[in-house]
Amino acid sequence: MLELQHSITTQLIDVINTTILVLPSFISPLMPFLILLASFFMNYKFNSSNEIIILKQYFSIKNNLILFVTLSFGILIFYFINNEIFSVNLYHKYKIKELDIRNNLKLGVPSTKEFHIEDEVSIFFENQINNKFYNVQAIIFEGGQFIKSNEANIEIENKSYNIIFHKGERVILNKDEKSKTLFDKFVYSIENNEIEDLTFDKEHFNTLELLRNQEDDFYLHGHNRIYNYFLVFIMILISFKVFFIYTFQKSAFKSYLFMFIGLLIVQLANSYLLFLLKNNNILNLYYYYLINFLVLFTFCYFIFNFNENN
Repeated sequence: MLELQHSITTQLIDVINTTILVLPSFISPLMPFLILLASFFMNYKFNSSNEIIILKQYFSIKNNLILFVTLSFGILIFYFINNEIFSVNLYHKYKIKELDIRNNLKLGVPSTKEFHIEDEVSIFFENQINNKFYNVQAIIFEGGQFIKSNEANIEIENKSYNIIFHKGERVILNKDEKSKTLFDKFVYSIENNEIEDLTFDKEHFNTLELLRNQEDDFYLHGHNRIYNYFLVFIMILISFKVFFIYTFQKSAFKSYLFMFIGLLIVQLANSYLLFLLKNNNILNLYYYYLINFLVLFTFCYFIFNFNENN
């Protein structure tokens, strides 16, 4: 039970470490909401300490414009680098580790210093460290093979479990062969169709690669990313209105809720249009951008003309 608990704990740590790798991929769809929420909290903090009054009184329009351009440029650069480099590279590592964990779970969990695979191999060992087994004795049922080695490890490759034994001896006892051999390395492979292969999805590619892809789903997702760059820029403009113009009051919560729901509607509209674009021949890229920008500019119009005291 202790060894089983240790194995499960190790898997849990692997799952947590693997999940961290996919976090940059979550930033892209959440970025507009994160910018809006950040502006809410900044507005509250600066108004609570009256720092916003200092900024308005002692910062000229030119200084505020420089501050706006600098921060906007920094946010857009961060968003671009995360979208095109960090999330793509880390997502690929995430998928590899995720498949490794899932395939290992299908392989089974060593317990009580024994490991049985597919009723083909039984492995007995004295110690296990970092997925390596030490002082190993194994029975390979096919062909009546008995193996004793200093160590062994298991690799998953090409729909097979490869059991690799190092520095040992192999005894074969069957009606066709009776032999004993020494080896430095011996590999025994077990085919398993349940092993999952790495398949590339949209998150594996940057925007340019998506636009060059021949598959419609990938190509259209590339255009969706382009639209999201415009959306993030618009949300930066809105965030500066929230930060500089709004005076935080108890009733301001209604204004923030109005903006948040409006942004949610914009995102839902984009998702629905993307769905129609992929599944409906009537809608094309021209209408996808046209309707999306109409919805987005309508949202901006209401936001920039919305009175916080309403």
